[in-house]
Amino acid sequence: DSIASSMAEEAETTPVVAEGGDAPAAEAPVVKKEEVAALDPMTALKEVLTNALISDGLKRGLHEVVKVLDRETAHLCCLASDCNEPAYTRLVKGLCHQNNISLLMVPTGQELGEWCGICKIDEDGNPRKVRSCSAAAITNYGRESDALTFLLNYMKKNAKAQ
Repeated sequence: DSIASSMAEEAETTPVVAEGGDAPAAEAPVVKKEEVAALDPMTALKEVLTNALISDGLKRGLHEVVKVLDRETAHLCCLASDCNEPAYTRLVKGLCHQNNISLLMVPTGQELGEWCGICKIDEDGNPRKVRSCSAAAITNYGRESDALTFLLNYMKKNAKAQ
């Protein structure tokens, strides 16, 4: 105990010296990741999907998505624009329209699959073996974030335009 406390006191009183100089090093400003990148709808959606996946509020695939759309427990639905099954897209779009659930179109199923966590992540944090996902629905947004606020405002603007 006495050794640990003396080391802690020494660390508190020892000034940090910059390399090659006698002046203390300046603290680097902490910049949030969200402030660096300007938010666009797809970037915000990626973060919201990640938060929903963490909080177990993300449903992926036709069967799960149709169940939550039919029960009206989904807050938001995502559909891949490159989905090549017309019956599939008509069903998801129809249920969203019938139950007043917001629908966002994602450019590709590969992107949606990556954002929904249907992939392996290597040591460097890069996704590999990404599986395509044609539809996903959010039942629980998870934590509040700037991306969620941006996305909800974006959906309200687009709902008024249609």
